[in-house]
Amino acid sequence: MSAKFEVNYSSLIRQAVIDAFKKLNPKDEIKNLVMFVVWLGSIWTTIILFLPGQFNRFNLQICVWLWFTCVFANFAEAMAEGRGKAHADALKKMRTKTMAKKLVGDREVLVPSAELKVGDFYVCVAGDAIAADGEVVDGIATVDESAITGESAPVVRESGGDRSAVTGGTKVTSDRIVVRVTAAEGNSFLDRMIEMIEGARRQKTPNEIALNIVLVSLTALFIIVVFTLPPMAHYNEGQAQQTGAVLTTIPVLLALIVCLIPTTIGGLLSAIGIAGIDRLMRRNVLATSGRAVEAAGDVDVLLLDKTGTITLGNRMATEFIPAPGVAVADLAEAAQLASLADETPEGRSIVTLAKEKFNLRGRDINDRDVIFVPFTAQTRMSGVDFSAGPSGPGRSIRKGAAEAVKKYVTERGGRAEKAVFDTVDEISRQGATPLVVADGARILGVICLKDVVKGGIRERFAQLRRMGVKTVMITGDNRLTAAAIAAEAGVDDFIAEAKPEDKLARIRQEQEGGKLIAMIGDGTNDAPALAQADVGVAMNTGTQAAREAGNMVDLDSNPTKLIEVVEIGKQLLMTRGALTTFSIANDVSKYFAIIPAMFGLLYAAKGSSFGPLNTYNIMFLHSPQSAILSAVIFNALVIVALIPLALKGVKYEALGAKVILRKNMLIYGLGGIIVPFAFIKLIDLIIVPLHLAP
Repeated sequence: MSAKFEVNYSSLIRQAVIDAFKKLNPKDEIKNLVMFVVWLGSIWTTIILFLPGQFNRFNLQICVWLWFTCVFANFAEAMAEGRGKAHADALKKMRTKTMAKKLVGDREVLVPSAELKVGDFYVCVAGDAIAADGEVVDGIATVDESAITGESAPVVRESGGDRSAVTGGTKVTSDRIVVRVTAAEGNSFLDRMIEMIEGARRQKTPNEIALNIVLVSLTALFIIVVFTLPPMAHYNEGQAQQTGAVLTTIPVLLALIVCLIPTTIGGLLSAIGIAGIDRLMRRNVLATSGRAVEAAGDVDVLLLDKTGTITLGNRMATEFIPAPGVAVADLAEAAQLASLADETPEGRSIVTLAKEKFNLRGRDINDRDVIFVPFTAQTRMSGVDFSAGPSGPGRSIRKGAAEAVKKYVTERGGRAEKAVFDTVDEISRQGATPLVVADGARILGVICLKDVVKGGIRERFAQLRRMGVKTVMITGDNRLTAAAIAAEAGVDDFIAEAKPEDKLARIRQEQEGGKLIAMIGDGTNDAPALAQADVGVAMNTGTQAAREAGNMVDLDSNPTKLIEVVEIGKQLLMTRGALTTFSIANDVSKYFAIIPAMFGLLYAAKGSSFGPLNTYNIMFLHSPQSAILSAVIFNALVIVALIPLALKGVKYEALGAKVILRKNMLIYGLGGIIVPFAFIKLIDLIIVPLHLAP
């Protein structure tokens, strides 16, 4: 959905303009207290215009530009919301009511999808739409999920394992599956996606709330300061024996408040947060709220599974290394026999390697009493047992982890030769995975499996390190193999021979030290860790438990997406920091533009147009009226000018916090002071010849 989703920007802008005026509703305005002050000021100046003797061109212009400031801030938010609304509307079109083949006993009964309850079972065959979210409990099929993920290639869904979840609204393209309903009507994944997108508009994050408190405090402070100016001006006019030397009318004071309070960041703050969530959506990641995106930007530790994230994921057999006194062909034959029933990529690669190197073809073993022994987490071995008979003696062939096979052999009276386990250690040190093969009490040798580290992953981890993010690799491999791959990939730490409880323990340990943790997972056994992590990214192809536990869902089910999520989160925080710096800095410039001009006529000597305070009018603005009007116009227009930056975000760079702060102060701090000086003067030069200000 996101990958191929296109936005009609002319339509988006048109709707955003309409929504900007709709948001002038007090129920919307009061949610942003800084802009609520501007809204109240706009209403107040409008009322004043209708009072006797108050309607003039100067007051009218102040009133108009104050309203424009409100509208432009609303427009920024509406533009950010617009793409999300378009996403939600597209998803709503997918929520069509379908008929489901509900299983009642042994019969299939057609019922509307709305009548399915959690725990019900229904059947889907090729061409059927999946009626409700669920888990495949029987069968295997390919499913077209392009309506959600945007990817045209169908994906495999099968019972058992971590790729059993199916989503209502997608379509089965082959075979037959039985699905158990896991979500009731109105609470499907599609419904929650829409709710996430629509709900993201107004959910404020902790940092945003904290920044709002600072902005409101500054606003309150400037309101107090501005309303102390009239009595001060009145006193000084009395001392200077002047009247009307300082402009202190209500419209002027309101304009001064709006110019001095942080309206720039106040008007763009909501848009920055919504745009961050939208950037995630465009990468096919859904966040339950802005809180999750912001947490990603503050992450200290990243937990990543080795397989599929750091490595390509399919370990392939590359070499047979026989034990002393064993022919390599005998080792290859035993390894192939032990792998005939192994449907994993590793097992198939062993069969293929034996065929390619030693021309060992698949053999007919149906005439013998054969028992295949599947791999289990407890035994950490698999293999095959042949019963003794006319065709040959009985054999028990095993392949598996070195320690497990060693124990198996010694229990049968065999011995583990040192040369074999030296080979095991050497393979592990090289970052490969050794599997030991035994025939009864005799060890035949070692199979070398290699999993390739993804290209460019080391550089990405180096970027994260520069940002202060620690990377931890999680793997079920032994410590030697884990250490070799960790060194090759450039991760900071690793957890070897990891079990689900090890992930949870590591997350809690880091959090107790005040760290924020991110991890990615797809299985039910990942659910506790996903729920515990500050940022838990669940794979869309994963189990329902994993998707419910995480606070983000990756629709592409790409494990490396976690790195992008962290980068987007950091970009959001960088954007907010940059524009906050710019906003506060340009308030300083507007202060120097308005206040000296307002008091420029005070204490003017006879025959002089200006008083001594005009020395501080360093912009040489034409008059107090033109200074105030120029500042108000700039204050409104700068919000519009910064909308693209707020929506796109500042350019992301993998830099440390101190470097980013220094850069923000140089570019957005210094720039925030210089830019208003230049543009307020330019506006003053334009409006004076046009007679828009006295």
